[in-house]
Amino acid sequence: MSALDPHKDQPVLHLGEPLAEARGVVILLHGRGASAEDILGLSREMSHPGLAYLAPQAAGRTWYPTSFLAPQAQNEPWLSSALAKVKAIADEVIAAGIPTEKIVLCGFSQGACLSTEFVARYPARYGGLIALTGGLIGTDAEVAAGSRAAGLAGTPVLMLSGDPDPHVPWTRVETSAAILEGMGAEVVTKRYPGRPHTVSREEVELADGIVAQLIR
Repeated sequence: MSALDPHKDQPVLHLGEPLAEARGVVILLHGRGASAEDILGLSREMSHPGLAYLAPQAAGRTWYPTSFLAPQAQNEPWLSSALAKVKAIADEVIAAGIPTEKIVLCGFSQGACLSTEFVARYPARYGGLIALTGGLIGTDAEVAAGSRAAGLAGTPVLMLSGDPDPHVPWTRVETSAAILEGMGAEVVTKRYPGRPHTVSREEVELADGIVAQLIR
């Protein structure tokens, strides 16, 4: 494992269709302390013929070492490595002939934060962003000052979270949703009062609604 690029050589698990035959792709990003195998469990809940499901493994089971609310510099070089890993996967998918509008990014907790940050930094018309308890990465000032290109062009975005959540303040979910909306995304947020730090059945069903659009 490279100290400067810890996630570069980590494996990417693959379920479903080969990329050369897939009609769409879901990139699944796990949370802190979890694994690619864990998040691939969601693929069974959102399984559709013709889709490929890709789940990279974070080095040391964490995409970055401290809170997503900390200054971004405190999470380097892990954060940049994580974003580069997702970019490499997306580039491979696009090279296989699958356009961005057929790519959904879906993550839970730390993976939701990484998914959201990736879409904000690399805007395009994606098939969707599903952020299950997460938001943009950095301090309030960094998030507010970020340079955001208006390129999401109607990308459907789901931002779902419990409140209060021990790791993700609802205010950051709201701020992130507003920024993505300003970038052209079509954002739906839903707050679940008292829901623990997990994914509910309703959230899975809402997420599956976006994934199913890839084959229509």
